[in-house]
Amino acid sequence: MADESNIRVIQTAWTGDLRFEGGAIDGPRITIDGDNTSAPGPMLTLLLAAAACAGADIVSILKKMQVSLTRCEAKLTGLRAPDHPKRYLNLQFIWTIAGEGLDEAKARRAIDLSIEKYCSVLHSLNPDIPVSYELHLG
Repeated sequence: MADESNIRVIQTAWTGDLRFEGGAIDGPRITIDGDNTSAPGPMLTLLLAAAACAGADIVSILKKMQVSLTRCEAKLTGLRAPDHPKRYLNLQFIWTIAGEGLDEAKARRAIDLSIEKYCSVLHSLNPDIPVSYELHLG
């Protein structure tokens, strides 16, 4: 049997049109809108999850490197296939990171570790999806 500490459960409820509200059982809720009108849709939410996951890794790694962050922002572009299921074909991050004690080598090391080893969202995607990034310090 699986270790229950590694099991995640969510619940969604349809709230009208193509909107769903959901989250962890008895936890905070978010809205996902299949039309991308009142909230991000499922595919944008996937990009948000990837950027937040990688960002959390980067913040944690840089903290261990004694960097005092003042900024960590990501723009993430996903190229989708033109035909159904219109999955992502590649992902391109643009990271803007600043902080005391930060240099390019530390920033790149943190980003590379996230993409290559730690980001569970990215590693849950099909491994044939290339992930690349640009880095801007400041």
